[in-house]
Amino acid sequence: MALRETASPLAERPFRLLWLGRVSSAIGDALVPVALAFAVLSVNGSAAALGSVLAAFTLARVAFTLAGGVLADRLSRRTVMLASDGVRADIDAFTAVMLLTHNMTLPLFLITGALFGAASAFFNPAADGLVPRTVSPENLQAANALLSLSRNLLNIFGPAVSGALIAAVGTGWVFAIDSASFVVSAVFLLQLRVSAHMPPERASFARQLHDGFREVVARSWVRAPIVGFAISNFCLAAFIVLGPPTFVTHFDGARDWGFVSATGALGAIVGAIASVRLRPRHPVSACFFGSVLIALPIAALADPLPVALIALAWGVGAGAIALGNTWWETMLQRGIPESLYARVRSYDTLVSFVFMPLGFLVFPLIARWAGYAETLLAAACVTALTNVAVAFLPAVHAITESSVSAPATVRAA
Repeated sequence: MALRETASPLAERPFRLLWLGRVSSAIGDALVPVALAFAVLSVNGSAAALGSVLAAFTLARVAFTLAGGVLADRLSRRTVMLASDGVRADIDAFTAVMLLTHNMTLPLFLITGALFGAASAFFNPAADGLVPRTVSPENLQAANALLSLSRNLLNIFGPAVSGALIAAVGTGWVFAIDSASFVVSAVFLLQLRVSAHMPPERASFARQLHDGFREVVARSWVRAPIVGFAISNFCLAAFIVLGPPTFVTHFDGARDWGFVSATGALGAIVGAIASVRLRPRHPVSACFFGSVLIALPIAALADPLPVALIALAWGVGAGAIALGNTWWETMLQRGIPESLYARVRSYDTLVSFVFMPLGFLVFPLIARWAGYAETLLAAACVTALTNVAVAFLPAVHAITESSVSAPATVRAA
């Protein structure tokens, strides 16, 4: 029954085309991380080189996130998505050719990584903002859940398929497949016909950016959760970055860590499916009560429990993340004026994730000074307390579907 409800938005043709486009590009994206790692290492064998390429991608994506939000509110969101798909297809095609002809270099990886990250920053706010235009209101939550479920399914199988392709034909062909996936995505998006959203009043880029910021700070039910997400993601970085060395020391390294990662992906799938049927009266507050469970895998790693228990804890935590994300994204889509949605979503993404790379850098240093167990327990406690505090905030707990059904619009002066 839950699976049927999850798939119900596919009966609506506009959403079906949007979903097919996003899944097409996500198929290629699920293959690339493994291929990128081995491709960079084949050009320059140092971990620092790989880190620099990943940093170039991440920093460019963060730097252009707000610009992506403004552009998605100004222009046709489908057009923005098509342009992003075209740019990323060209970048991956170039990378594939350079790898297949053995002409790829580390500086080229840095440039293509930054360009790809910037193009992705424009795609995501537009794609999220287009969802309510393609599906009926009663199917909006199921549509968000289906998109989350699709991503997590691909994240389970993508790395294994990528590894097999690399062994069979090399990294260059994986980038060629990713390039083709963006072309397929564009084909579906070109068939998509939806009514255009009402653009904001004409104003300068800076003014429109300020209007998006003002919309965020004016709504405490948006402002406080974004801060909560930022703290939780910063602390979750401790689990991600300290997990592999802990497993090298205490367990069977990559094999056992891979098992934990796969269990997390399965948990996220269960959470996405459950989010279709679970409709709490106070969805934002419920999102943060559920997010307390993110502390479980962090604490389980502190004085490491058996592998199976760590995997179970991460599965529960990842499931809570997927469940809460569906509720949160649905409430944003219902509660934020459409002409401002992409900008608010870009601020949400920026603040929620900007501190995660910092966590990757500082938690190994803190662990070296204070110890792994102490660092991880502290991160788990901060995560739990932060989510409880946000969940109990009156402005957050007061939010229901009916309370955000008719949002006011912030207009440019």
